Amino acid sequence: MGIRIPTISGDAGTVLCRGCARPIEGQPFRVSVMDIVAVERAPSLAEATPINPGPFQFHSDPACVRAWMRERGYLLCRRSEVRGLMRPVCIPGETSRLGLCDGVHRDEHLFVPA
Repeated sequence: MGIRIPTISGDAGTVLCRGCARPIEGQPFRVSVMDIVAVERAPSLAEATPINPGPFQFHSDPACVRAWMRERGYLLCRRSEVRGLMRPVCIPGETSRLGLCDGVHRDEHLFVPA
């Protein structure tokens, strides 16, 4: 139908890891962050969204994802693992902070620096 659908491929340029800024050879590990709260309408282009949901691309080493989290001040739930879809959790306190969790466990979160 003549509609161009661009995809991420090797000919589009070098893909850099968001954690260590080195080129990624092969297929990158992608992490997306869910929205904090589902909204009834899409935000306009004039509004800022609370989180850029990604997907963010990394090497397959979880240390690269953890470095990216540390750089942004995110905490990681100790009871979860780094997965392709992470859920943000608002952490109460004096400053607004977010923790990321995979949401697989059923017990209480335990957030630690990534």
